[in-house]
This record gives sequence, structure tokens and C-alpha cells, in this order.
Amino acid sequence: MMNYRFLLPFMLLGTIVWGQNHFELKDASRNYDVSIDVQNCEKDECSGKAVIDLRDKKTSNIFQTLTSEDLNFYLKEDQKPTVNIIQLYDEQSPLIFNDFNFDGTEDIAIRNGNESSYGGPSYDVYVFNSTKKRFVMSEELTSLAYENLGMFQTDSERKRIVTYAKSGCCWHLTTEYAVVPKKGLVKVYELEEDAMGGDETVKVTKRELKNNKWVAKSTKYPIKEYYKE
Repeated sequence: MMNYRFLLPFMLLGTIVWGQNHFELKDASRNYDVSIDVQNCEKDECSGKAVIDLRDKKTSNIFQTLTSEDLNFYLKEDQKPTVNIIQLYDEQSPLIFNDFNFDGTEDIAIRNGNESSYGGPSYDVYVFNSTKKRFVMSEELTSLAYENLGMFQTDSERKRIVTYAKSGCCWHLTTEYAVVPKKGLVKVYELEEDAMGGDETVKVTKRELKNNKWVAKSTKYPIKEYYKE
């Protein structure tokens, strides 16, 4: 079981110690201007403890302050971090704003180290709580962002969360979850691609939850045919 970290801001007498590594982001979110203060920056890479201030675009007041133990990211040519990019095996931004639970409100994922599969980026995922009027950490969504290949993706049209996993070069698993109100995440689909048999084929198994029952179908394909560009 993962030990989730609910972190305190890293402040000293109301002043951020590492203020020289400060970034302002105006276009990351539709609702908030963002400021980041991170502990270490060297050349084009930043890492370490960080404080993220979300400032309401309408009032310019600080809406909420969140933190990360290790906000690891690279800088673009303009010496600013990317935002809202999720590329499998490639760039994954330090901050990702999206509606992760499909309730119509903006949520935020914050990079926290490299603790997902194969040393990939891991994220603390916060959803907006309409009762508390603030972001609260989602243990379910944070777990997905630690246990798979980096940050999950969302399909807003189908209201699905999509994760990716692998074992070595030849076994891959794509999993889809539905978000059920008052129940949480429900796994509804899996695509398993298994090319570990050593016979130049890949066994593709699709599993889908239909009427509360899993339906599975497997098909074998020649590797060269299945993975052709």
C-alpha cells in the first residue's frame, strides 16, 4: 500500500527560501495564474521541494497553496516549464490542469518525483471539492499516477481515465476506468498485448466489463503485421 504524503508548505517567516528559482505561469489554467518556487535549478533542469501558489484570475488573490517534495522538470528555451503535456515515454509537465473526474470543474496534478513504473514521473492528484471550495488530494487518482507509466490520460468524450503499464519490451497493458459518482474508479476495459511467447506473434486480449460481467476475447497476430507503422 502506498504511503501518501500530505505535505506542508516549505516556508520560513512567510518568505520562500529559494525565491531565486521563481516561475510565473499565466496560461496553465483557465481559472488560476500560477507561481512556482522550486529549491534547485541547474542549467535546464529544476528539482527539489517546491511551493505552488494558485492565484484566482478574477480577484488576483491567492486561492490555494500546494507543495511538492520533488517538483522535477526541464525548462523550455524561454526558461519556463511546460504545462499540461502528457507524452508516454517523453515529456510530462510538472503541472497538469484538467477535469480528471469529469464533474465539470478543473483539477490539478503536481509532479512529485520519479516514483512511477521504470522510474517515470509520479504525481499527486488534487480534485476540486465543491463543498470545501478547495483542492483535495485524491488517493485513487494519485495511486494511478504512481503505479503506472507516469501520469494517466483522460478521454473527456467517453469519460474514461486511461493508464499504461509494461513489463520489459514485449508486454503492454492499457487500462480504462470510469468515474462513478459516490463510488469512485471502476475498471471497465483492458487491452493486453503479449509478445513474450518467443514465436514471433503477439497475443492481443481485450477484456470489457458489460452488464457487470467481464467479457474477454484473444487473438494472435504476427508481430511484424501488428506493429507495422
